[in-house]
Amino acid sequence: MTDFAASFQSLKTILDEHANRLIVKANTSASYILVTKIASPFPQHKGHSMYFGEVRLGKAYVSYHLMPLYMSPELIPEITPALKKRMQGKTCFNFKTIPDQALLEDLKNLTAACILFWDRKHWL
Repeated sequence: MTDFAASFQSLKTILDEHANRLIVKANTSASYILVTKIASPFPQHKGHSMYFGEVRLGKAYVSYHLMPLYMSPELIPEITPALKKRMQGKTCFNFKTIPDQALLEDLKNLTAACILFWDRKHWL
């Protein structure tokens, strides 16, 4: 298994822990996407589910996306300094190597905080 494939599997495991609260929209060797079970309360989504997160295997890195960071800026303080070094844009963390246990734990905690925050807003 390449580093990217191993990274993808490690990161996918974090999102997959929440699959029971969300809907798996894609589950391939290169993309794992979770969306909300309920329709979005926002008119711009036109009654569709909201995108929660994704792990994507790319050519140059593996990316981990968390849409709650974009829609709920209150969650930004939950991002650890180590994760901030991996940020690309507002919702994406890129990994060129297999994340160490500390980074995986940071990402696991951040994802759980996003789930809790959206649950309290009744967006799941």
